[in-house]
Amino acid sequence: MQRPAKGKTPRRPALKKTSHSQKDPVGVYCRIRPLGATDEECCIEMISSTTIQLHAPDGIKANRNGEYKETQYSFKKVFGIQTSQIELFEDVAKPLVDDLIHCKNGLLFTYGVTGSGKTFTMTGSPGEGGLLPRSLDMLFNSIGPLQAKRFVFRTDDKNGMEIQGQVDALLERQKRESNQQSTVPKTPSSKQKPDPEFADMIGPEEACQCEGVDEDSCYSVFVSYIEIYNNYIYDLLEEAPIDPIRHKPPQSKILREDQNHNMYVSGCTEVEVKSTEEAFEVFWRGQKKRRIADTQLNRESSRSHSVFIVKLAQAPLDADGDHILQDKNQVTVSQLCLVDLAGSERTSRTKAEGSRLREAGNINQSLMTLRTCIEVLRENQMCGTNRMVPYRDSKVTHLFKNYFDGEGKVRMVVCVNPKADDYEETMLVMRFAELTQEVEVARPVDRPICSLAAGRRHRNQAFRDELSRRQEEHPGGPSNTEDGSVLNQLLDSLPALPACELVDPTDEQILPRLIEVLERRHRIRQMITEQYTRTANTLKSMLQEFDGHLMAKENFIHEQRGKLGEKDKIMFNQKNEMDRLEKKSKMLEYKIDILQKTTNIYEGDKRSLQQELESREQRLQRELSERKRMEARMQGMVSDTKHQWEKECERRVNAKQLEMQNKLWVKDEKLKQLKAIVSESNSSATSEQQRPPPPPDKPQRNSREKDQPRAPEKRSRSPLPTTGTPIRPHHRRSHSAGGERWVDHKPLSNLDLDTVMQPIIPNAIKVSAASEKALSKCHKYVLTHQELASDGEIQTKLIKGDVFRTRGGGQAVQFTDIETLRQECPTASSRKRRSSGDGPGQHDGNKMDWNDRENRAPVASTSSGLGLQNSYQKRRK
Repeated sequence: MQRPAKGKTPRRPALKKTSHSQKDPVGVYCRIRPLGATDEECCIEMISSTTIQLHAPDGIKANRNGEYKETQYSFKKVFGIQTSQIELFEDVAKPLVDDLIHCKNGLLFTYGVTGSGKTFTMTGSPGEGGLLPRSLDMLFNSIGPLQAKRFVFRTDDKNGMEIQGQVDALLERQKRESNQQSTVPKTPSSKQKPDPEFADMIGPEEACQCEGVDEDSCYSVFVSYIEIYNNYIYDLLEEAPIDPIRHKPPQSKILREDQNHNMYVSGCTEVEVKSTEEAFEVFWRGQKKRRIADTQLNRESSRSHSVFIVKLAQAPLDADGDHILQDKNQVTVSQLCLVDLAGSERTSRTKAEGSRLREAGNINQSLMTLRTCIEVLRENQMCGTNRMVPYRDSKVTHLFKNYFDGEGKVRMVVCVNPKADDYEETMLVMRFAELTQEVEVARPVDRPICSLAAGRRHRNQAFRDELSRRQEEHPGGPSNTEDGSVLNQLLDSLPALPACELVDPTDEQILPRLIEVLERRHRIRQMITEQYTRTANTLKSMLQEFDGHLMAKENFIHEQRGKLGEKDKIMFNQKNEMDRLEKKSKMLEYKIDILQKTTNIYEGDKRSLQQELESREQRLQRELSERKRMEARMQGMVSDTKHQWEKECERRVNAKQLEMQNKLWVKDEKLKQLKAIVSESNSSATSEQQRPPPPPDKPQRNSREKDQPRAPEKRSRSPLPTTGTPIRPHHRRSHSAGGERWVDHKPLSNLDLDTVMQPIIPNAIKVSAASEKALSKCHKYVLTHQELASDGEIQTKLIKGDVFRTRGGGQAVQFTDIETLRQECPTASSRKRRSSGDGPGQHDGNKMDWNDRENRAPVASTSSGLGLQNSYQKRRK
């Protein structure tokens, strides 16, 4: 039994990407779905075969500048609503199948909002096969007679491929056919009658095949089908054991990296298929397990991303063209991934709840990760940055990261629904497609050519046909007459030998005659040899001459090749320079576009700010004019009030002067009467001079002085008591006046109120700003603070506290009391005093004193805060 040889997969080892490798942009195509109803509003217009234009619906037509939103987007090609499935396949998927047969990988995925026709584009319907069945049909039409027998190629568990001998493959085929209870799913036979659901997917007239297929190789096709649901990978071809008692949910698969740094799904079922019908039957078996649901926007909405992987293994034939070459380095594996992405959706429109809401969130998250990866790739390529691409944030991007790193071609079909309800979602899809087109993927290198001669299979088949034909013509075996014809001609050219039979030992004729014939034959042989030698020398000289000419031609060709290589280098350098300049031009265009958009935004902001500034200036002008009118009005009112008060003061002064004059006249009259009485009493006093003088009484006050009105005092702390106790003329004493030393802190911003009653703190250090030096010399601290009271008067507060030393050696103040000095209006205070002094027991003199206080200066009253004790209030009274 021959030991199986392990094949090399993927197609080439993971090499470091060089900067000179050629790159191709991601091919992005657009397909427009027909409208569901003829009366629906359309928001997409096909301008040309590569450009579409989006028209905003009536509800959101105007932007902030009042303009209509009409944007255009360009693609590699745009397919309208009349495009057939075969036309789409010819432009999009057929080149990928051709690359698959020529050992190159490919990735094709559909992208769009929910209900835009992605599944129809990928799968199709009866009579209108999609990209997937047509790709399978083209593949098997191209390699049908060149396929190896079943189980010659066998997959391993590490994304590799093994080759088995004919005997091992035959034994395994017999084992699979006899073992009906095998865990590996049984592949359907290609000779079975196809399922009517997909039997008429592709018509016979639409069949196509690839050109330039290598006939000296054997091929084998393996398919697998997975889905990514809620960011978990499930195998749709896995045959789970049926448990009638307890249903066992499917197990998720994990992603692994093989020895060549390619990602694959570990433990995924790979089925070997031999025909289009067999492959599509396997696909349909997995499609029935795929998760779909009914939503408000789509009756059969895909709730997961599906990935159908077609893997093609090929190995060259041996030198005889009969069997597969048992060399693992000559085995290549290429694969084509056909991805049907679930559509992005808004839950506000689909009204999703519960599990549907969770599915929608995971779908949108995976699509957002794909968009982020595309943006980072584009930024790295255009701006020369080296940011890490977040492939691992989602299973979709992690599985296909090798394609974006240069393992094959990447193509995307953007499916759009032209109805107006999907306008905003379609705008986001168009922006993503525009970004994807700017990403470039390294072009995969070609497969190295096998060193064996080409046409081995054809020659082997021709030999077998000729052998069978000859066997039919000559059943007894092959004839040798042709092989001896040349020898017979050579023997006929020599002299015939005489009879050599010796009868008598004394016969002297036969030997000499034989010697003569032999000598003649020897001479003829020498002549033939000399002629052969001359001919050989002539031929040798001719060959040498031909070799000289050939060497000269080879030297000439070598020189021309050297010159051609130099030209190629120059062309390659020029092409690299052109690519660099083109890339730089694209980057500059991108920057110009960004700057243009930024400029437009700034201009819009500038216009709005100018409008706002103009409106504010107008409002300010109105406020200024209103303020001027108010000032003029207030000035008029102030002047009128001032004039009225001047008149009132003048009237009161005149009345007071008249009253004082009357009082003075009355007192003068009384004085005159008193003088007359005194003069009369003097005459009677002379007679009594002899009498001893009486004890002195208390001196009486002069009537003039007694009758004179008392001058009003400047300040009064409180209303005069009814006992007539005189008020001390000195200033009031504050609570701050103690035996301790104080720091009197008066800020420079305080105003001088010129009041008579001021707090006096003896033995105090007066400062305008608190300092540690001043605090260290005192035990008490007082801060004089001024603020505006509720009645419009200035209110002064004395904030007092104790000074103590801190642990750090500094000084600190703990506030303990607040005293308030408030300015009171003299008019209001006189009214209060007048109302309190109008009771019984008050005489005219007191009334006059209270009236005199109307013209006094404002009075300073004190009040204590922070819970002052009653002893403080009594002492103040």
